[in-house]
Amino acid sequence: MEQKNAKAWLYLLPAILFLGAFMVYPLIDVFIYSFEEGYNSASQTFFGVGTYNYDYVLRDPYFLQAVKNTLILVVITVPLSTGIALLISLGLSSIKWLRNLYQTIYFLPYVTNTLAVGLVFMVLFKKTAYTDGLVNLLINWFGGSSVDFIDGPYWAKMFVLCFYTIWVVLPFKILVLTGSLASVKEDYYNAARIDGTSKFRMFTKITLPMISPMLFYLVITGFIGAFKAYSDAVALFGTDLNASGMNTIVGYVYDMLYGDSGGFPSYASAAAIILFAIVLTITCINLLISKKHVHY
Repeated sequence: MEQKNAKAWLYLLPAILFLGAFMVYPLIDVFIYSFEEGYNSASQTFFGVGTYNYDYVLRDPYFLQAVKNTLILVVITVPLSTGIALLISLGLSSIKWLRNLYQTIYFLPYVTNTLAVGLVFMVLFKKTAYTDGLVNLLINWFGGSSVDFIDGPYWAKMFVLCFYTIWVVLPFKILVLTGSLASVKEDYYNAARIDGTSKFRMFTKITLPMISPMLFYLVITGFIGAFKAYSDAVALFGTDLNASGMNTIVGYVYDMLYGDSGGFPSYASAAAIILFAIVLTITCINLLISKKHVHY
């Protein structure tokens, strides 16, 4: 038995070393940096240890704006993208003869470069000297006034960012949910039809419980992905996200390291640890909720 355990640990050793070198050690290193006040990356020196970095970050208006943007993005995009993906997957499951074709069409945005999709959205929404954008043309056609979605009011920019994020994550969720729906045994539905069960009741009592593990997986990964959003905002509003008021927490960390306000790894580390704490808390809450609503 001990020999088998030793062999198992030997098989796990490469993965353990990889995780330790590229995940555990950097996390510990960032945690230490976050308490080193005035850390200088060039000289590897600092002048004190304490919580000043956290105090500064939590009072920084740019960070507070980034937290606000990220939370709005999470609250809007995760439920909406999951719900829309479920509706589309249910529709795909009902047209089996074209399922593969439509799956391919819906999956195309996922394999397209994020910045390329962002440029398309800029063409759709950005006002220029020559045109107000395709979306504004449609708004004008219905009698509305043009809106500057890229450089205009905050609500318009947030709408475009949420719309873009949902568009990008939707294909993967559709693919996963379509496969999950296909794995539900037809015997359950046949038994329900014999009992005269309505389609809505079959959906709530059979379909949702059977695919709940996959829904939970998509919600968890959706929360984590939305909290890590950065490239989406850059694709739409450029690299100076603080000027446009559309920065995210990850964008703030990047700016503190390499941006115009860069050269402050201690502040960046403190912001990264705060982000880690937020994501960990949200994940733990979801895990507690899943014990009652997820059926394995």
